[in-house]
Amino acid sequence: MAQKKSKPRERQIGKKQVEKKPLINPKYKNTFWTVVIILILLIFFIINNTRSVPSHGPYPPNYNSATQPKPDTAIDPRLQMNTGNSK
Repeated sequence: MAQKKSKPRERQIGKKQVEKKPLINPKYKNTFWTVVIILILLIFFIINNTRSVPSHGPYPPNYNSATQPKPDTAIDPRLQMNTGNSK
């Protein structure tokens, strides 16, 4: 009788390796990191612009305004910027 030839099976020593499934699909990995970076930058932007900062700080030590030189020339009114502040 003729016997069927079968392929020799490879012996596996130990347990079968389980393939690791990635947390993020590699197809969307770049999109995910782009969104994360934009969100972090947006949070920093909001925090930076919502803090209240004191408008004037203390003068340096040994500062005397009477001894400091005054500006010797005035700025031409045509070159001044109108900031909306009228004092």
